[in-house]
Amino acid sequence: MATSSRVSPIYLLAGGPGSRHLGRDPLLTRALASSGVAEPSVAYVGAASGDNRAFMAMMGHLLRQCGAREVTLAPLAGRRANLDKAMAVLERADVVFMSGGDVEAGMRVLQERGIGPYLHSLYQAGKAFVGISAGSIMLAQQWVRWEGDDDASAQLFPCLGLAPILCDTHGEAEGWEELRTLLKLAPAGPVGYGIPSGAALVVHRDGTVEPLGGPVQRFVRRGRRVVRLQDLT
Repeated sequence: MATSSRVSPIYLLAGGPGSRHLGRDPLLTRALASSGVAEPSVAYVGAASGDNRAFMAMMGHLLRQCGAREVTLAPLAGRRANLDKAMAVLERADVVFMSGGDVEAGMRVLQERGIGPYLHSLYQAGKAFVGISAGSIMLAQQWVRWEGDDDASAQLFPCLGLAPILCDTHGEAEGWEELRTLLKLAPAGPVGYGIPSGAALVVHRDGTVEPLGGPVQRFVRRGRRVVRLQDLT
């Protein structure tokens, strides 16, 4: 695998209500342009939605509106799963796009296919990565699942960890309840980023972060409480 001299940050988009535009989505357009290719080819990772065809068609149309030359499924879920083909699609693409859906289901697919280390190697070689909604969370360090109906049943599970942060997307209407639970379970210290609808967080290779499209909310655990810090603007 050739190593690129270009250093592409990771773009974590929230998606969700409020992020839809009549034309190009400016945040997604900027994210695709981070590859340095005028009309990038995109490898579509739809593990979080079970490689749902209708969902991919919708997202593929949006990606092409935002500058993608072509959008090709990296088949990892369901009956069409083909690891060799998926890896070839990922290798050829200028951008790896992690689509939305269910975080836990998506990570289960990636773990079953054993493709996590390969995605890490692509990132280290300079490949551009973009996530939206659940895909953004999957690119971060950890997420939380519930075995029952209360927080006592909540458990952490690992995500890809390409972006060395904790985050949630479009959870502003619920007061970022899931992000708060995540922070209560995680070791004290890390900031949790709440990326609201219509916004994005850029995670640079040195770990610094930059908000796009609007303020990104920040939270941290202090003792048994999760408190809100000044927004990232």
